[in-house]
Amino acid sequence: MSLLAEVRPFNTDFDNSVAEVDPSSFQRTLHLSHSPAMQELYRQIDKVSCVDVPVLFLGESGVGKEYFARHLHEMSHRSRRPFLKVNCAALPSELLESELFGYDQGAFTGATRSKPGQFELCNEGTILLDEIAEMPPSMQAKLLHVLQDQQFSRLGGRRLLRVNVRILAATNVKIEEALAERKFRPDLYYRLNAIVFRIPPLRTRREDIPFLLDGFHSETALKFGLSPRPVSHQVLDACLKYSWPGNVRELQNFVYRLLLREDEEELLRELSHTPSSGAIEDAKYQEPTVEHLGLKSLSRNVRSQAEKQIIEEMLARTCWNRTEAARLLKISYKSLRSKIQQYGITAMGHLGDTKSEARQHMFLGE
Repeated sequence: MSLLAEVRPFNTDFDNSVAEVDPSSFQRTLHLSHSPAMQELYRQIDKVSCVDVPVLFLGESGVGKEYFARHLHEMSHRSRRPFLKVNCAALPSELLESELFGYDQGAFTGATRSKPGQFELCNEGTILLDEIAEMPPSMQAKLLHVLQDQQFSRLGGRRLLRVNVRILAATNVKIEEALAERKFRPDLYYRLNAIVFRIPPLRTRREDIPFLLDGFHSETALKFGLSPRPVSHQVLDACLKYSWPGNVRELQNFVYRLLLREDEEELLRELSHTPSSGAIEDAKYQEPTVEHLGLKSLSRNVRSQAEKQIIEEMLARTCWNRTEAARLLKISYKSLRSKIQQYGITAMGHLGDTKSEARQHMFLGE
């Protein structure tokens, strides 16, 4: 039976919302990526799949973080055990706690019987905490305890439960900003970032677009019993020039419209007039100027940026040995800690952060 037989119905209005698809179908198409960045990403994921450490997936919305997490699970020794995803942004703190940890009978009004949480149901398997940076602060503290010793109590319960679960996490939030703004606990971040994978946006690997376009085209036509339509040179050229702010998800939805609409000119206009993510990012993150800040504020900003850069470089040189970095910078350890917190310094690189570089070398064999 085709993998596409399990694809859920998609929105026939064909707006830019995310279509619900079978993960295995989406994942199979993602494997068509030929860019060096994606080939290296798959190589690294395959390497760490057999090592039971937490993994954090970072990337913009629509790049496929969930599907790379599924791929890691399927390559691991836990592949025959459950893979569960919990959207941390979809539920308020109270409901999220009962969803993750379950509750005992009588824990609250209406709790007429006990209910296991996702951690219990996922024992021996893998759990993906999606949009982890959106988790309420009170829940972040409770999750940290579970990460430390894999023990928890159900809501309203007194008995400690122990589980063996591999924890993966994902977010499209800029994690450095979340840490600097104290929206995400640094201690939780350092528990989750044993290995960090940054999924590159589609606009930075345009050589993948023809392969993904062809893969989604074939899969979608097969699923819905449609005759494949040749992709014109004009459409392909427009796809290559477009910046895809919705990333791979947006490309997939575009293929739905490509197969079911006959007006190619309308699709070309869509690709030429939709605001690009590049333009949005440029408008959102402008460099500060004298007109914006004033001379004094601009001077403070430049001085702070220079100080942050020097501290980051010294931490990188010392492999995040803060005692040694403070000595070389000729400041106290307490002052260094304060500045790290002030500037939200995490020293994250392409596949991880400098603090966990030694751990990554050990796990990845580099």
